[in-house]
Amino acid sequence: MSDYLIQTRDPYFTAAQEDRCAPRTRISIPAALRISGARGFQTVIHDLSLSGFCGAAVNRIAPGTVCWLTLPGLESQQGEVIWWDNSLVGCAFDRLLSPIVLDNLLVRWRPDSAYRPLS
Repeated sequence: MSDYLIQTRDPYFTAAQEDRCAPRTRISIPAALRISGARGFQTVIHDLSLSGFCGAAVNRIAPGTVCWLTLPGLESQQGEVIWWDNSLVGCAFDRLLSPIVLDNLLVRWRPDSAYRPLS
């Protein structure tokens, strides 16, 4: 059975695709997030797509706030906070990620990947 058919049976996958311009993939990537006018903090990205991400953010962040996400091995990506709910923040990138960059991140950080960078 194809991966797409398996994913479409997952309720999280179905919900995460609603009103999205790009499919999101559930993942766990350590990263840094900096909100405009504040110091950066360590976070974990829980899902990622070409157009945005969802990550951990304990403090409330207002929608419309400019932010920068730094993923391992990449330069900071500017984005905008779309929503914050119960210690999770959803952001849209100002510029779409390259599909090649996204694919590399997903392969490198998926839970069953044999490759993990040394930290």
